[in-house]
Amino acid sequence: MAASDAKIGRRFEGKVAIVTASTQGIGLAIAERLGLEGAAVVISSRKQKNVDEAAEKLRAKGIEVLGLVCHVSNEQQRKSLIDKTVQKYGKIDVVVSNAAANPSVDPILETQGSVLDKLWEINVKASILLLQDAAPHLQKGSSIVFISSIAGYQPQASMAMYGVTKTALLGLTKALATEMAPNTRVNCVAPGFVPTHFADFLVKSDTIRNSMEESTLLKRLGTTEDMAAATAFLASDDASYITGETLVVAGGIPSRL
Repeated sequence: MAASDAKIGRRFEGKVAIVTASTQGIGLAIAERLGLEGAAVVISSRKQKNVDEAAEKLRAKGIEVLGLVCHVSNEQQRKSLIDKTVQKYGKIDVVVSNAAANPSVDPILETQGSVLDKLWEINVKASILLLQDAAPHLQKGSSIVFISSIAGYQPQASMAMYGVTKTALLGLTKALATEMAPNTRVNCVAPGFVPTHFADFLVKSDTIRNSMEESTLLKRLGTTEDMAAATAFLASDDASYITGETLVVAGGIPSRL
């Protein structure tokens, strides 16, 4: 991790945290950060092999982890994720909704209905349905964090509809913060450009990478650890008076005033 383990506190001692799509990239970094800070983390993704490998990595760092297969658009797998978490740990304190898909680079007006359905289903609807299942088990003082994107503020041409679904998460954060108050806080992180498997186009060529870096004030791409640190802050009691907000973690890329 970017921050040395010595600098990491134990803000999640005794807490149980579910992180979706958490076997690689930003999701895995978030699970690792929460785990290093004392949480029992429940990680998931679509493939058992990926779940097993990620769980092994986290356990090797002394993290208590439960690894489960969960395709977030599969109702049974979503319910199983919540049920098995509660069976093992008895409660839920943190839910980080990180799963996302971007199946198309077509302009919005040329995007097929089935692709629109998939984008909505995975990027927005699945988050709502997962929280419907989780809500009865959330503790007083619990925290929800959605992972949106800088694209939610300014959808780019090649991923415009993806950006629109990420905009929806900004509104969902506001709406659920109102609905789940005062016992549960709901916030959102909007990452900038982070080179992960999901966003490998960022590093496919030096030209693209350089132009992306130049578009930031800090002249670098984000890291998965940057996103994990911001998520851990919002999920922790350090942010106990913050709800309904989106924290942009994008190196100064313009989002709003």
